[in-house]
Amino acid sequence: MKKVLVLGATGGVGGAIARTMLARGWSVTALVRYPGATLAGWVGTAAAPDWCPGDAMNRADVVRAADGASVIVHAVNPPGYRGWERLVLPMIDNTIAAARSVGGARVVLPGTIYNYDPAATPLIDEMTPQRPRGRKGAIRVELEKRLVEAGPDVPSLVVRAGDFFGPGAGQSWFAQAMAKPPLTRIVNPGSPRVGHTWAFLPDLAEAIARLIELPPTRLLPSERLQFPGHYDADGSEMVTAIRRASRRPDLPERRFPWAAMHLLAPFGGFPREVMEIRPFWKHPVRLDGRRLVELIGDLPHTSLDDAVAAALGS
Repeated sequence: MKKVLVLGATGGVGGAIARTMLARGWSVTALVRYPGATLAGWVGTAAAPDWCPGDAMNRADVVRAADGASVIVHAVNPPGYRGWERLVLPMIDNTIAAARSVGGARVVLPGTIYNYDPAATPLIDEMTPQRPRGRKGAIRVELEKRLVEAGPDVPSLVVRAGDFFGPGAGQSWFAQAMAKPPLTRIVNPGSPRVGHTWAFLPDLAEAIARLIELPPTRLLPSERLQFPGHYDADGSEMVTAIRRASRRPDLPERRFPWAAMHLLAPFGGFPREVMEIRPFWKHPVRLDGRRLVELIGDLPHTSLDDAVAAALGS
């Protein structure tokens, strides 16, 4: 039985990948700080992972959890996203060290579009220059650079996607704005007639699982792929799908208070963080998945209505 270590299994994308790999017969180990509480709250129809106590900031913990693994999924973020600038790069360094300790496990990273300038890159592929506009984007660029530098001894796979939505994606624009429970209104951060890219987590996890199971020779030492997901061409399709899935065609739509965020941003906190990614709601960005299709064939693609219904739990 092949083993995968998942860092961030309690999060949306990490949890989706863990459940998918379990369903495909893999042995899944998840490094978590509080195994007892995590097991009690595990969501999914598959068996639970092997919960390994430890912290992604502790290199010895990560190395210990990686014993016997051929793949390490690095889907972890600092608790509450606090201290992001200080903690993100040490965590990837620990993951690389753990991959090296087991003879070169492949590191799988769910990538973001924040590595790019959305005003200058309406379409992203493997060759698109990474020129971020914000602090988080610059850190993501450095994170991916460290993965490249670790190869070929430590192979890596980055699968880039748009905004996540789906079961378990609590820390997302969809769950915290578009369809925040209790669902009394839709708060739309998008701009009228501006497209936006979304990724349904079960589809993304299935694509990543298929890539993991490819013969290693099919993948480049440092593979960078784009998952196209659902592209909302004019920014209205997601709103309409939420209304259909909730069976509330009259559900009111409100615009996200960007003006208030702009005024409060100089004081730091959430407004400053959210204004950094404002450009990704002002400019359309699409992901070119041709290389991904070459590798795994037809991409997993749940219809938008079914995906939104699953995300809403309906």
